[in-house]
Amino acid sequence: MKHAGAAALDSLEPLLRELRKIPGLVERKRGIFYRRGAAFLHFHEDAAGLFADLRTSADFGRYPVNSPREVERLLRAARRHGSR
Repeated sequence: MKHAGAAALDSLEPLLRELRKIPGLVERKRGIFYRRGAAFLHFHEDAAGLFADLRTSADFGRYPVNSPREVERLLRAARRHGSR
C-alpha cells in the first residue's frame, strides 16, 4: 500500500482541515501529522480505497476513510489520541 498522492490528498482536504484544528498536531508534510515530535497520522491509497494510519499507542491502527461515517470515526479517534 503506497502513501497517498496529491490527488488522493485533494479528495481528503475537508478531513485534513479538521485534523489541522486538533491542538498539538503538526502537519510536517501535507497529510503527514506529528504529535510531540513522533509520527501520529498519515494516509495510504490502494485499489481498496483510502486509509489512515493513526498511532493509538505504541502501534498504528488502520482506519478506512472512504465514507462520511469512516471519516467521522477517524476524527473521533484522532481527537481522543491527539489530546493525550
